[in-house]
Amino acid sequence: MPGNTDVKANTAAWQPRLALLVAATFFMEFLDGTVLTTAIPSIAADFQVAPADVNVTMTAYLVTVAVGIPFSSWLAERLGARRVFCLAIALFTVASLLCAVSQDLTMLTLSRVAQGAGGAMMVPVGTLLVLRGTPKTDLLRATAYLVWPGLLAPVLAPLVGGAITSYLSWHWIFLINLPLGIAAFIAASRIVPRTAGDRGRSLDWFGLALTTLGVGALVVGLEAVGGHGAGLLAAAIVGAGVLSLAGAAWWMLKARAPLFRLDVFAARTFRATSTGGFIYRLTISSVPFLLPLMFQDGFGWDPLKAGAMVAAVFIGNIGIKPATTPIIRRFGFKPVLVFASLASAATFAACAFLDALTPEPLIFGLLVLSGVFRSVGFSAYASVQYADIVPEQLPSANAVSATLVQLAAGAGIAVGALFLRLFDMAPVFGSGPVAPYKGAFLAMAAMMLVSTVDSLTLHRHAGAEVSRGVRAATSAPGS
Repeated sequence: MPGNTDVKANTAAWQPRLALLVAATFFMEFLDGTVLTTAIPSIAADFQVAPADVNVTMTAYLVTVAVGIPFSSWLAERLGARRVFCLAIALFTVASLLCAVSQDLTMLTLSRVAQGAGGAMMVPVGTLLVLRGTPKTDLLRATAYLVWPGLLAPVLAPLVGGAITSYLSWHWIFLINLPLGIAAFIAASRIVPRTAGDRGRSLDWFGLALTTLGVGALVVGLEAVGGHGAGLLAAAIVGAGVLSLAGAAWWMLKARAPLFRLDVFAARTFRATSTGGFIYRLTISSVPFLLPLMFQDGFGWDPLKAGAMVAAVFIGNIGIKPATTPIIRRFGFKPVLVFASLASAATFAACAFLDALTPEPLIFGLLVLSGVFRSVGFSAYASVQYADIVPEQLPSANAVSATLVQLAAGAGIAVGALFLRLFDMAPVFGSGPVAPYKGAFLAMAAMMLVSTVDSLTLHRHAGAEVSRGVRAATSAPGS
């Protein structure tokens, strides 16, 4: 019906089933971003290409997701979020089938691009659907659903990918998406509320071009850094990306109908997403990359054992999840963010002192704790960023946040790889196989403390309307 618009969705009650559906689609998208890593040797053997050449399929996927988010945000406003979300699920599912039946590297890469396009629409549009129907007093519960895929997928990817490749074949990494995608599409057609798009909404083509170029260059440059690319070339690509995004920001401040409303950064709680929150996500994202490598290269473990040990982080994530909302409600955002970042830094520093002789139960317990603190911090940042965002700003805030999350994940792997190379070339901590990892984990612990400093500058009542269900009258705008 014409009257059933997004405005009505703003006053809708909290819908757990919708949040769970969106979270499930996020899990598919996040998992497919990294799960292919363990299958690269098998794919290379089937296609008779060098394993390094298969990396293009992962880069193509990640770049497409990152650059597609800004456009998909506008598309949801133009055509309606429900229609675009269902389209995204369908595209992702069909592209997964094409990936599974690919006969050569070219077809697989093109199919991954299509899959990434579906993923780019699922993430911001799905989040928008949930947030628009959730009062701020229920925002903590909503984000608790939306956070877990980003926490679990990178940790489970090595284990899932290794098991599927070892006992089935790499094709099943994509085939398992088919029943999940079909079920998600059917559920979305029944659960997601109908919304009317704004057919008159124009697209800021110049802002989109600058943003797409900037985000794409950053993702490619960071992938080059993380994949042992040429240092100067990678730095130049990253620099070009930063300049392009700076140009996009300048343009959007002047444009009449910009791609994004940059006044979202006037809210200090949202600004935390691009300052301490970005550093927090970056450092956290480096752990699923560094740990399996350290266990295999440094400790001499096989991939399956390494993946199983990293799954301890998953146990910590899940174990603390029911308590994250009560913890934030009890103590507030600022104390929780400060504690989560300090505790995470401590676990990183402890990882630096692990070696092949460390008792495995002790390693397991440390990684469980790391997962606990990771989960608490992620949930707090995901909720506080929308605490002072008004409904008109929500599409812009959501798209900016989703883009920053993608960039932080890529930056975490790139920075982790860079630290490994630096400490390998300059053996500050010795010359053994574990020495570079010691330096990398200590460097990540130091970076995490930057997030702590940023959290300390938050107002003590920051996000009180979300954390405790009351309006923080003592908070000044932008504080």
